[in-house]
Amino acid sequence: MSTARAIADVTDGVIVATIDIRVPPERVFRALTSEEIIQWWVRPGVFDTREWVGDVRVGGRWRASGIGNGKPYTLEGEFTEVDPPRKLVHTWSPVGPALPPSIVTYTLEQIEGGTRLTLRHSGIVAPAMFENTSVGWEVSLETLVELLSAEAA
Repeated sequence: MSTARAIADVTDGVIVATIDIRVPPERVFRALTSEEIIQWWVRPGVFDTREWVGDVRVGGRWRASGIGNGKPYTLEGEFTEVDPPRKLVHTWSPVGPALPPSIVTYTLEQIEGGTRLTLRHSGIVAPAMFENTSVGWEVSLETLVELLSAEAA
């Protein structure tokens, strides 16, 4: 349907990406809130998610781990808004460095023929994270589209 394009505003610490997917919002929401993340939350050779667990409810925690730039990584956070199939919000924080958590918001809108997914990743304070995170979201969202489109075909 469309190619993901992430726009980064380094001054405000925000990345925004939008993509259209040819499946209903309920199906997209399920892909955002289950172990399916392992299949699409990747940037091959750069950021490979290998494990994901989550208690998808307000106050529930999530944790993902894998290999990033050749080194193990772990991310974690807390779900702060869960409104299936319209909206999902969670904090995002690497385990280890003492950085304040950023916020990832997924907004799902029913459109003709599927769903428009808008991702907003805000509160990023480490300037070095912007390029990799922005490109990573583009690649991951395109992979999500491929995964769900193949299923819908």
